[in-house]
Amino acid sequence: MNYNKQIQLLKDTDQYRYLKDIKHIGNGYVEYKGRRLLNLSSNDYIGISQNKELSSEFISQLNKSNEYIFGSASSRLLSGNYNEYTKLENTIAKAYQKDCALIYNSGYHANTGVLPALTTKKDLILSDKLNHASIVDGLKQTDATVIRYKHFDYSQLDQYLEKNRNNFENVFIVSESVFSMDGDIVDIHRLIDLKRKFNCFLYIDEAHAVGAIGNLGLGVCKKENVIKDIDIVLGTFGKAIGSIGAFVVTTKSIKEILVNKSRTLIFTTGLPHINIKWTQFIFERLSTFENNRKDLLILSNKLRTIINEKVLKTIGNSYIVPIITGDNKLTLEISELLFNEGYFVSAVRPPTVPKGTSRIRLSLNSNLNIDDLQQVVKIISNKINL
Repeated sequence: MNYNKQIQLLKDTDQYRYLKDIKHIGNGYVEYKGRRLLNLSSNDYIGISQNKELSSEFISQLNKSNEYIFGSASSRLLSGNYNEYTKLENTIAKAYQKDCALIYNSGYHANTGVLPALTTKKDLILSDKLNHASIVDGLKQTDATVIRYKHFDYSQLDQYLEKNRNNFENVFIVSESVFSMDGDIVDIHRLIDLKRKFNCFLYIDEAHAVGAIGNLGLGVCKKENVIKDIDIVLGTFGKAIGSIGAFVVTTKSIKEILVNKSRTLIFTTGLPHINIKWTQFIFERLSTFENNRKDLLILSNKLRTIINEKVLKTIGNSYIVPIITGDNKLTLEISELLFNEGYFVSAVRPPTVPKGTSRIRLSLNSNLNIDDLQQVVKIISNKINL
């Protein structure tokens, strides 16, 4: 296989990517190519990862306890499951009022490990077509039959269930709550209705909602008071919570199956002790960020109003605000133009999004200034309308 030809093809189609050497300098800014840039590509929705007061308080606590362990040196099923894991899982399960929680090393580990462990050839999985790549990769690892329904097309999902439910032992409906590229929010009540109607399991990925939605910051399912109806809720620590790792909250029996069969849990080294303690520290304080979540919602609504006034194409209804450009080359040009004006905004292109829907994805932070966002929209509008 000629890798150089593949690389050249990526460059010719404006789909080539490379790792950027970025320095985070605080207050929502990064340094890249020698320039100070306002970061509009982060998932730090309520500003926790940049909060120096929190990090200083945490380090002060560590100094008092003298507990600095930077590696677990083992998988969880060997000697890597220290008591901080248990404490955090109990804290999360209690917050969600579910039987159990189970921590994974990342959202990718969770989404590629849960469904393959729970399903067999006798089962069916129905997955939203715009679900994250980690879910898609998990579907590839399962022995179950997989059908992907059109994004938010609950009538089609109903039809698939009507036709197929009786042919399978277990059926799983899988969806994100806040979709990472479109920024739209699932109709969780429609999915629950279908779950009940056809006796299915319901799996909801709240990766982009945990920390940022609900008065406790526990996501869409908790905000809508439907946790009891969701069989598996997945959340991550690496976005709004400003840490690393992921979790699922579920029943005792499902957790036991995952501990025994989920390969992405079993065959990987556990997270470092210090990261688990940091996550515990933040999770216990999630409810104190209610004003940040309110500010984030206000900011999002104002930005969407500005975009609509400029007659630019956007979709969704959350703090993830994409401006659809369509063309790969144009999207790269806009990203470079914004860089020159002091903004770090990544160009999102296929295969991350469907062909013809390249976009500038504005990922908001509750500490941002609406004047900066207005300037960003103005720059994009001027470029598109040249």
